[in-house]
Amino acid sequence: MSDMVVVRKEGLYCVPGQFYIDPWRPVERAVITHGHGDHARVGHGHYLAANPGVGILRSRLGEITVQGLDYGETIEHNGVRISLHPAGHVLGSAQVRLECGGEIWVASGDYKVEGDATCTPFEPVRCHTFITESTFGLPIYRWDPQQQTFDDINAWWRKNAAEGRASLMLCYSFGKAQRILSGLDASIGPIICHGSVEPLNRVYRAAGVPLPETKMVSDVDKADIKRSIIIAPPSAGGSPWVKRFGDFSDAFASGWMLLRGARRRRGVDRGFVLSDHADWPGLMSAIKATEAERVVVTHGSIPTMVRWLCQNGLDAKGFDTEYGDDEAENAAAAGAAAEGVVAAEPDPVAQRWAVGEKADAARAAGTAEARRQVDEAGGEDADA
Repeated sequence: MSDMVVVRKEGLYCVPGQFYIDPWRPVERAVITHGHGDHARVGHGHYLAANPGVGILRSRLGEITVQGLDYGETIEHNGVRISLHPAGHVLGSAQVRLECGGEIWVASGDYKVEGDATCTPFEPVRCHTFITESTFGLPIYRWDPQQQTFDDINAWWRKNAAEGRASLMLCYSFGKAQRILSGLDASIGPIICHGSVEPLNRVYRAAGVPLPETKMVSDVDKADIKRSIIIAPPSAGGSPWVKRFGDFSDAFASGWMLLRGARRRRGVDRGFVLSDHADWPGLMSAIKATEAERVVVTHGSIPTMVRWLCQNGLDAKGFDTEYGDDEAENAAAAGAAAEGVVAAEPDPVAQRWAVGEKADAARAAGTAEARRQVDEAGGEDADA
């Protein structure tokens, strides 16, 4: 059986459809899963995306030729039926369902399975082959319920405000910032947003997402800044821009904050574990819900996830892609190394299709250390 989706130098290519999914080099036709910079790039001739994400794409990429599809709406191109389904990652994020000749593939892009107020929740889509991310594809990654994290953020902000200190929250401008805003208790004080965050807030509001009132720093009285929380991108930390806030406590929100090494590397007062990607149980539950017979693993912990899936009866391989935030990956590598949880070397056997005797080869290729990690940190989720 030939693959419906393959990797080319431009990106993931749908062979019968003759179009690309989240290509990293300019192409004529691109289906875009969401607006993060590693998945949505300038230079394509024609873009196809979920309607809720069209405003994000135009905001980030400028004047582009883009066609929007409602979730679940179907179009056909070169004999391939294409539909987009919620991925639960950020506003407008989508999984791409491809059907041709009785075969169904789903390319998930980035996704999370816990719902939040800022985007349409993840929707499992049944398929024969599922292309999944693996950003947090190690058993150590398990998220607390987001409300618990929101409560912790509000308690940190409330304590700082009571002590006359501003609270600087560093997080990614698109997606993470709006999700945090949706969980803030606006009665504590003013909410200030960096200039890179506020335009995206407007796009979210235009899409009907409720967010609390936010202000630019120039609109807040100096005395009130001491009670405020400031939402800013990671690049703002340590910059001259933050000096205007005087005495402040800073924090960083990311899934990488689960690791002590990543928290130390950031050098902030607090680390809040909040990710817009699925954790290990979320990845496993999403894969199971698709009922896919084959799984293709992309960007993240590819060898570990491929090995685990093969050991649990699925045909699995990895796709080498150019997705992923370099800064985030470096933080992850540094933090994971400090925790001693990184698999030794990429596993070339486990990255191939594991069918028949190859499944045995993939299982044999797993190191004892990798097996120990899975058994001790997440073995009970084999059937999740």
